[in-house]
Amino acid sequence: MDIKTLLSSIHQTAETFDVSGISLNSNTLSKGDLFIALQGENSHGVEYIDSAIENGCVAVLIEGKDFECDVPTIRIDNLKTHLSKLAQNFYTKAKNVDLIAVTGTNGKTSVSHYISQLLDFLEVDNGVIGTLGISKVDKKSVNTTPDIFSIYSSLEEYWNQGIKLAIIEASSHALIQDRLEGLSFIQGIFTNLTQDHLDYHETMDNYREAKVKLFKNDFSKKAIINRDDESHQYFLDNASDKNPITFGLDDLEFFKNSENGFICQLNNYVFELPLVGEFNLSNAMAAYQSVKCLGYSDDQIIPFLAKLSPPPGRMQQLENSHIWIDYAHTPDALDNALSTLKTHYPEFKIRVLFGCGGDRDKGKRQIMGKIASETADSIILTNDNPRSEDPQSIVNDILAGTKVENDVQVILDRGDAIKSAVQTLGEEEALLVAGKGHETTQVIGSKTLQFSDIEVALNALN
Repeated sequence: MDIKTLLSSIHQTAETFDVSGISLNSNTLSKGDLFIALQGENSHGVEYIDSAIENGCVAVLIEGKDFECDVPTIRIDNLKTHLSKLAQNFYTKAKNVDLIAVTGTNGKTSVSHYISQLLDFLEVDNGVIGTLGISKVDKKSVNTTPDIFSIYSSLEEYWNQGIKLAIIEASSHALIQDRLEGLSFIQGIFTNLTQDHLDYHETMDNYREAKVKLFKNDFSKKAIINRDDESHQYFLDNASDKNPITFGLDDLEFFKNSENGFICQLNNYVFELPLVGEFNLSNAMAAYQSVKCLGYSDDQIIPFLAKLSPPPGRMQQLENSHIWIDYAHTPDALDNALSTLKTHYPEFKIRVLFGCGGDRDKGKRQIMGKIASETADSIILTNDNPRSEDPQSIVNDILAGTKVENDVQVILDRGDAIKSAVQTLGEEEALLVAGKGHETTQVIGSKTLQFSDIEVALNALN
């Protein structure tokens, strides 16, 4: 697309050249892309222009300052306010894709993937954009919800592939930062609201307002709300013009624990849901209601509930072991994961290994220490992603919530901690490795290192 056409109604320019894509990230742009240099939280995009040029950018749109380099630069004041218009001007087919958004503190990834799995079983091509990446396209994302251009370009690629429906995890950061601006959703789903990201939102009220934005105005046409969450009425009130429907555990006539998950009865159908944890019952009910709202019947949906499988790193049990890997990095998620193991394996002692992220919500650390003390029989504290913080300081914050009488070890090296936990696990012990789940990197200081809880645990087993 010619730059003049792209910038029509935004900025007049004398430049003439073609643009093959748009990128906010110098590391992921392709040859011929336009690089957007914005002021970020910690740095300005101008610091990455040389990298962008090396990777083939054709020109730079810049905000706030003039800059000369080896490719044309176009200064646009208040550039950040024009990102949605740029995305819509360039990726003209993106908005043709029907979209479902899932928001909430916990469960976004699982609900998104359960919806996707049910649609796969029903032979409906679909894509998922979220914590585990962007399915079915050759794009990478480091955030739960990618930047606006990654989303729009992925949706355009979906449409070109014949994929007409996508599920997007809508994080609170993305909703506040307008990464979904210009899009509309045929469904908005709310899972739950518990403490997280208060380093960014500062208060729970602000955090709740970020989530509820999905259900205001015309952002979502239909609202699906978890009535088991204590915040559900607030979300229902804000979605009252969308004829909201709810889901909850009492949608099931009954459920009871089984070795693999739960035996359930739903609308006179009896089946085994092969997912552990009541939180997964809730996630499955969210996915069921979502697909039902798309027009599918119980006869079509319910038999496939028995075929669902957890996403990678979500209460993922390592084969031939009593070891689970889970992404739990919030107080509520850690409590749910530990309670799940105690419920399904009442005869086992429970060992938990976790840490907390550096440069993030410090208030949850002591709470998570308390939860681990009250629920687990033994605790190993280790690094998560310490980032720029002192790892021992983070552990000390967690220790402030633990009980003295608990069996608590501190092994800061996460690899050593996992190896020790796996190799010393008793026959009647279950181990939860919590915090990183599917992730394949660890951030220590300024370095991003290759690291996988799953791989380390598997190697320790062999």
